[in-house]
Amino acid sequence: MPTDVTTAAGRGTVRRLAGTLHRRPRLRLALLLTAPLLWLAVLYLGSLAVLFVSAFWTTNSFTSQVVQVWSTDNFHELVTTPVFREVVLRSVGVALAVTALCAVIAFPVAFCTARVAKPRWRPLLVVAILTPLWASYLVKVYAWRLILSQGGLADWMLAPFGLSGPGFGLPATVLTLTYLWLPYMILPIHTALEQLPDSLLDASADLGARAGRTFRSVVLPMVLPSVAAGSVFTFSLSLGDYITVQIVGGKTQLIGNLVYSNIDLNLPMAAALATVPVVVIVLYLLAIRRTGALNSL
Repeated sequence: MPTDVTTAAGRGTVRRLAGTLHRRPRLRLALLLTAPLLWLAVLYLGSLAVLFVSAFWTTNSFTSQVVQVWSTDNFHELVTTPVFREVVLRSVGVALAVTALCAVIAFPVAFCTARVAKPRWRPLLVVAILTPLWASYLVKVYAWRLILSQGGLADWMLAPFGLSGPGFGLPATVLTLTYLWLPYMILPIHTALEQLPDSLLDASADLGARAGRTFRSVVLPMVLPSVAAGSVFTFSLSLGDYITVQIVGGKTQLIGNLVYSNIDLNLPMAAALATVPVVVIVLYLLAIRRTGALNSL
């Protein structure tokens, strides 16, 4: 008998709790989001806070131990040292070059998959675009190292034209990063083109607009937010990459390499260097905010 009473009381409590959650959707939403937001705040935002704070510490020049004394020397050195400025500008230039190449290559590919290919083939083409993402990052980069090496596939293909491959260096880094992040640009553009109403294209043709004018006045304004959304991935991933440049970059250094090389020797300086990509990406997001790209992510 007591067991039945306890069971009934437990059921009544559950019902009242369920009724309360049903009547208060905001409370239900808050309970659902508490765990992931707490995880985000502790691990992600917390680690960023530690990064920013440690960037203002210093290192003992004799023992290489971190000294928790507030100082702006790391940022002063970052701004005044020509090597650091050159590496930062080179890293931003590489990220912009990769983003531009991805956009140029992705648009015709996405147009073929979304507008030219038959509807039954489009899912298969999308899977084919996603297939490289399933392969290991290192496997793909080392494959490009073999392709670009002396006497490799690039030299063999260009030899009949009297040319040779780019070898290892900055062009090889840009080419490899473009290959790695290209699917992140193709997919948003493919989605935008697939959702583009045929009536707009028909109306443009009925008004006498040629293909070029239709592209500039109809297609490009509709797809531009998706291009900007894809650029968020290509730009940020290229800016923070340091493994690719180590494998195919030759003597080229990007900001990720400087962060990696300073972790053991000068941790506060590495933290100060690591804040640069964060600031650049935040500024980039603010710059493309007006395009509506952030709504497409």
